[in-house]
Amino acid sequence: MTATDIAIVWDPALTTGDWQLTGDGALLTAAALETAVIVSLFTDARADPGDRLPPGETDRRGWWGNALGDPVGSRLWLLRRSKRLPETLALARDYIREALAWLVEDGLADRVEVATEWRTPTRMGAVITVTQPGGGTAALRAEWAWGGL
Repeated sequence: MTATDIAIVWDPALTTGDWQLTGDGALLTAAALETAVIVSLFTDARADPGDRLPPGETDRRGWWGNALGDPVGSRLWLLRRSKRLPETLALARDYIREALAWLVEDGLADRVEVATEWRTPTRMGAVITVTQPGGGTAALRAEWAWGGL
């Protein structure tokens, strides 16, 4: 049986996620793994001291709850104004792997594979394949608006 959680419905154009109600007024649910991946990718991780912030940014961001335990989130937000280059896709792939490493560390996955791509001129995306213990796999797609050059 697959564990479920409250679904976060992601809107790539607005780069926001929200809960939704079903027709009978209950909260929409999804596989817990899907919710965990969305939270991991789209919660802003604190920028490392050596990270270059996007133009006009001074806030290194980060979720306040990270001070209480294991960090949650990704540094994808740092790429918001990056140039549309192969290096930007490579950084996105690295940031996604970094954000999802906890799945392997905590034994929820044996392996996480990530492929990044330009979906449209204004959207970057990723296909994330999570190999779970016991051999099952989950393929998840993520995309977000990109305001780069």
